[in-house]
Amino acid sequence: MATRRSISVTLVLALASVLLLLQSSFVAAKGGPTILEFQTMVGVPQAFTGQTNKALIRDVPGGGIPWRLDLGKGELSRNGHLEIKVRGLVLAAGANAGSNPVGVFRGLVSCLNDSATPAVVNVPTGDFPATTGPASAGGGNADIEADLNLPSPCIAPIVFVTSGGGSWFAATGG
Repeated sequence: MATRRSISVTLVLALASVLLLLQSSFVAAKGGPTILEFQTMVGVPQAFTGQTNKALIRDVPGGGIPWRLDLGKGELSRNGHLEIKVRGLVLAAGANAGSNPVGVFRGLVSCLNDSATPAVVNVPTGDFPATTGPASAGGGNADIEADLNLPSPCIAPIVFVTSGGGSWFAATGG
């Protein structure tokens, strides 16, 4: 009886060790500890649209007209692994309000570095497909996942969803 119990305890400990190792490997594969996790994003409001207002948020210009979204969430790891999920990211004004006319989105992480003269460092992803059309029909959906070369440390990160040209449509916030 004692032998069975000791074998059972050994098996349980071995299984727990394997699960812990797998979890550690998963975290390492995704880029290490999370430095920013967000459950909300905000679409670009009128006050932040266009090139003339780009200095308002880390030198990233706002989209030409306001945007809104139904869902925006994601996370950023210390090693630069970025994941963003947006749903219903569409124009909030104009003739095409409620629709996404853009076929690709990018992610962009904006950090402050810790050099002698601190500066903004903006690091974009490549293009990721976005669904076009009205939000009610699935327009404005995208999943962005990329590994970025961020400054270390990345101080006060802000995550943006941008156009292929770099104008932001949504940013972390709520």
